[in-house]
Amino acid sequence: MLVVRELPDTDIIPTEATFRYVKTRDTIDSTPRKAAEVRQRYADLISQIALLTLRDTFLATEAQQVREVTVNCHLSTTDRATGQPIRPCLLTVSASRDSFDALVLDRLEPRECLRYLNALMSPHPYDVEPIKPIFDPDLSRFRLVDAHSVAADLDSRTVLVEQSPNEFEHLVRELFEAMGMKSWVTQASRDDGLDAVAVNPDPVMGGLAVIQAKRYVNVIPAEAVRALWGTMEDKKAGTGILVTTSYFGKASHDFAHRNERIRLIEGPELKHLISEYLDKDVIPGAKEPPRNRR
Repeated sequence: MLVVRELPDTDIIPTEATFRYVKTRDTIDSTPRKAAEVRQRYADLISQIALLTLRDTFLATEAQQVREVTVNCHLSTTDRATGQPIRPCLLTVSASRDSFDALVLDRLEPRECLRYLNALMSPHPYDVEPIKPIFDPDLSRFRLVDAHSVAADLDSRTVLVEQSPNEFEHLVRELFEAMGMKSWVTQASRDDGLDAVAVNPDPVMGGLAVIQAKRYVNVIPAEAVRALWGTMEDKKAGTGILVTTSYFGKASHDFAHRNERIRLIEGPELKHLISEYLDKDVIPGAKEPPRNRR
């Protein structure tokens, strides 16, 4: 789960350390707080906000629903150089439910805890120096729909090709989530033929994947694989995945081999993945591929 947290402005930290009433002048004089202390206090504050957001998110969700949470902390402010509104990320952290449950929150030091969780924090948050979030997919290019569970209703009699297109797409989404990715089903459209998008949140090996899910009985035409490549280029995705209940021909496998960013998942492998990651036994329902297809 991705949570985007809005941070308070830097002026939330008082720049005065003490106040003193001067009776002879009938005024209140203030003693300024050291600049280094102001910066330190703001860094401490946003560290506590990030940990609090992780805690609240895990408390508000069930373990089977959310196993890992990423928090991106943004500040809505004004660019001092241009006067334009900006919203930089100043802190980003990701934690699994198990690792966070092991923390003793009332005994730890927030910034040390964030280092333990391998969080990324702006080196100068008070000066609004931005960082790149661990996980921040640009989903504005996609029309997404609300998720619902399909896997819970599967049994050994479920024939995947007999599912509705919507059911099959959401099943594929659940499969990729169980495999450790974050995924969404897209709204039906004739423009891009896209069924889902998924993101691997790993900061090194991760990236955006576009997914097409096809309930076919016979061979998937090679044109579908070539079209997926075009969708990848249009959406600037690092990976394209075509999942089917059926199988691919030699031309499709050759194209995917030449373009290593394409992943083809056929009926038998889909059945195996559903069994391994969703613990469900299903029937793809497609015809057997010819032995000489490759």
